[in-house]
Amino acid sequence: MSNNSQFRGVYAIPVTPFNEDLSVDWDSLRKCIEFSVDAGAHGIVLPVNASEGPYLTDDERKQVLKIGVEVVDGAVPVVGGVSGSSTAISVALTKTAAELGVDSVMAMPPNGATGPIVWDHYVAIAETGQLPVWIQNNKPPAGPVVPTDMMVKMLKEVEHVDYVKEESYLPGQVMTQLFEKAGDAVKGVMGGMGGRYLVDEYRRGSCGTMPAGHITDAHVKLWDALEKGGIDDQGLQIVTDEARGIWEHMIPSLNFEFMFGANAYKAAYWRRGIIKTPLTRNPANKALDKLDYEELDLILDRMSDLFD
Repeated sequence: MSNNSQFRGVYAIPVTPFNEDLSVDWDSLRKCIEFSVDAGAHGIVLPVNASEGPYLTDDERKQVLKIGVEVVDGAVPVVGGVSGSSTAISVALTKTAAELGVDSVMAMPPNGATGPIVWDHYVAIAETGQLPVWIQNNKPPAGPVVPTDMMVKMLKEVEHVDYVKEESYLPGQVMTQLFEKAGDAVKGVMGGMGGRYLVDEYRRGSCGTMPAGHITDAHVKLWDALEKGGIDDQGLQIVTDEARGIWEHMIPSLNFEFMFGANAYKAAYWRRGIIKTPLTRNPANKALDKLDYEELDLILDRMSDLFD
């Protein structure tokens, strides 16, 4: 387990809200960011998959980053998402993110990239940004899986590549392997996938989680309960009964968002009065029907005790 992370806790991902004509609703974006910061998020991450980053124009992505840094205004760290369909795109986004003042950057390899291309991708990002770099290890179709041994080698040998967001097929096992093989070279590992596996990830040593921001207040309550646990005689972080109870209370919401992705995040933001529309851009088009909204309303009502 790594204990030297400068980034720790709930790093919330605001969605990118849209107007009725599917242009970006910048005012609602500001409200999403403010909501997560006010709810106690320990960091903000944008724009990434949960932000519909792949469906934003280059100019929109840069503006999302700019607004994120401005709204946060140093209250918590900002992680700039710089994934792109090529290394050139990621390098350009990294340059912009660094100039805007983000605290670290995160990227997946381009889809289809393997071997030396993946290695060179992260080297280029690290050299350009001169900031801490997160390897975002995902799975198709979102992004390619980076072999664990390659991540270990990068963490040990590539300056600034210090962190991992792990959300591939067996995230808990990959985290354990990273801590065992990379040692102090890995400064921290966070989970993704909405925090569905956070209890297991925490016990194995994760320094946080990066969920969509629509229920930031609930995630923060869960994290606060986890942090009360301490360390056991095996050096593992202890999951308190309180934390497990909160996590079990959140499972219906986490399952719902797993089914609908960005549409679920936006529907929840909308139901909570934070954004003006729940619209997404295609192909993020798993729209909710009337019965889905009834289910979401019930889920939100039943977990309302976790909301601020």
